[in-house]
Amino acid sequence: MIRKHPKAWAAIGLTTLLCISVYCQAQSASRSEVTEWTWEVRPEQVDRQLPNVLLVGDSITRNYFAEVQRGLSGRANVYLFAASTSLGDPRLDAQLNEFAALQGVAFRVVHFNNGMHGWSYTEKEYEAAFPGYVTTLRKVAPGAHLIWASTTPVRKDSPNGPSNKRIKERNAEALQIVTHDAIAIDDQYALMLRYPTLYLDDVHFNPEGSGVQGRQAVDAIGKYLQ
Repeated sequence: MIRKHPKAWAAIGLTTLLCISVYCQAQSASRSEVTEWTWEVRPEQVDRQLPNVLLVGDSITRNYFAEVQRGLSGRANVYLFAASTSLGDPRLDAQLNEFAALQGVAFRVVHFNNGMHGWSYTEKEYEAAFPGYVTTLRKVAPGAHLIWASTTPVRKDSPNGPSNKRIKERNAEALQIVTHDAIAIDDQYALMLRYPTLYLDDVHFNPEGSGVQGRQAVDAIGKYLQ
């Protein structure tokens, strides 16, 4: 029969409490939405002679992904990772790492935005999480050119969701960081201010609007595919 010294039991108990504490903190940092999803797409046929491009974002990005695919056909293999997981949520880092490991390719360009979710996080929390988000992108795509896409305006403010005031604050905070880090900018916010009639609902754009977005994204990405 193995007997443990009382100090050993105390150490085990302390370790258990610490583990529970860390786990609870991680859980509390993740503020789930009612409906959550991830959407991952890779090319049907990967041309290994072409560079790889990754679009990272949410449903806005998912909607203009098809236009980017068309615009870069014959020039790049285009991948998509879109999710409802927001900045500030520790799951986003794990999801991006898992996606990159599954694809197993090197990306020449990463065009990214995750600004239309996570409204339970304050703008200060969003700002604090942004550098870590960039660090994760650099880790999953070492050496890639990064392009930040600003979050688009909404047609109608939501009291418990996106509002143009909060979007402008988030964009301003992100802009300071990407400018400091010399990250390229695709100003989707300014672009879609010019097309107030192309909304599908209060947040998303119709196919014509998504096409406008996708073509600007193609122009931004194309500069790094020469």
